[in-house]
Amino acid sequence: MPVNLSIKDVPDDLAERLRQRAARHHRSLQGELMAIVEQASLMESAGPTGPVPAAASGNATAVTLSTRNWTQGWKTVEQLMAERQARGWKPHASLASAPLGVDIIRADRDSR
Repeated sequence: MPVNLSIKDVPDDLAERLRQRAARHHRSLQGELMAIVEQASLMESAGPTGPVPAAASGNATAVTLSTRNWTQGWKTVEQLMAERQARGWKPHASLASAPLGVDIIRADRDSR
């Protein structure tokens, strides 16, 4: 069962720095605090052999120190897509000929 944690009497300047950090990472303040706590717990449990690999931990939100698995909520993008496809979702046929975002960005970059 999830546990609610609370930190009382956070100084205004610290709270503002945390809000700014959350904005830089495109997260809510709650999401940023969860990421900080999770990373700290992984570093603590890593011991002398290094961080726990995300795949070995069994946790979709696991973070290693060298890489970050971007997640949507508590699931990876791949997990979300697999769930949608399992429910019968299929992309619209017109999307097959649409350019990929990476191709649009490369074309824009190369045009400069």
